[in-house]
Amino acid sequence: MTDIHQFLKDNNIEFECFDHPAVFTCEQAQELIPDGIPGADTKNLFLRDKKGKQHVLVTVGYDKNVDLKALSDFLDAKKLGFASAERLEKYLGVTAGAVSLLGLVNDTENAVEFYMDEDLWEKDLFRVHPLVNTASITISKEGVEKFLKATGHELNVIQVP
Repeated sequence: MTDIHQFLKDNNIEFECFDHPAVFTCEQAQELIPDGIPGADTKNLFLRDKKGKQHVLVTVGYDKNVDLKALSDFLDAKKLGFASAERLEKYLGVTAGAVSLLGLVNDTENAVEFYMDEDLWEKDLFRVHPLVNTASITISKEGVEKFLKATGHELNVIQVP
């Protein structure tokens, strides 16, 4: 697995890391992550189509409810649903609770499409997991763009339904 801190440093991407207790849900994050860590809270959905041929990572604000049927229609994907733990490990190199856009560093085949919610993209700083759920990294919009370029992934900013 990639050392995400070193990858960010090697690509001149500024970040700040904060350790905290392990969190597995957005609700736990709100309770257990100390106040004062800057950045917009994020929620990440790793999805696959019905046949498991299309994989999608969607990042939204932590409090947004996503309509998977409407998202499937919008992305012209057949019945998007949550990917299994095995797929999380295979494509993003993470376990449940540690999913974030930084997992794309492990998608060396560029098999995963990345979508960022338009409402979230309006923020200047984001809080994401660094491939583990016991820490959070703050990364700027410019940092996200540099990261995606370094991993060969396209930034798709959409209004997530």
